[in-house]
Amino acid sequence: MNWRKERKRFACAWAGIVAAVKKEAHMRVHIVLAIVAIIVAAAFHISKLEWLILLLTIGSVITLELVNTAIERVVDLVTTDSHPLAKAAKDIAAGAVLVAAVVAVIVGIIIFLPYLV
Repeated sequence: MNWRKERKRFACAWAGIVAAVKKEAHMRVHIVLAIVAIIVAAAFHISKLEWLILLLTIGSVITLELVNTAIERVVDLVTTDSHPLAKAAKDIAAGAVLVAAVVAVIVGIIIFLPYLV
């Protein structure tokens, strides 16, 4: 394994994350809400299993937002015209993020509600 190449690949991946955070308002919202959820989870001393579920849920939302951002960029690169397939690609990717975000809210309710009542 060439560690220099791996370090460069990691740097490129990190640059992609940073670019998404800088340019995508929804990514910033997801990160802020993730931080809030992590702080609340730490305050409530949730179980190890709840931590695993929470972190996987947060990771899923952020990962899908990154994929959505990549799809939007590629579609914008390929065409500036309004095309039904371009719109569908963007809408479907955004829909995936929406599904993950709704599931994340449900998971949050299931995890945190018992600590609140």
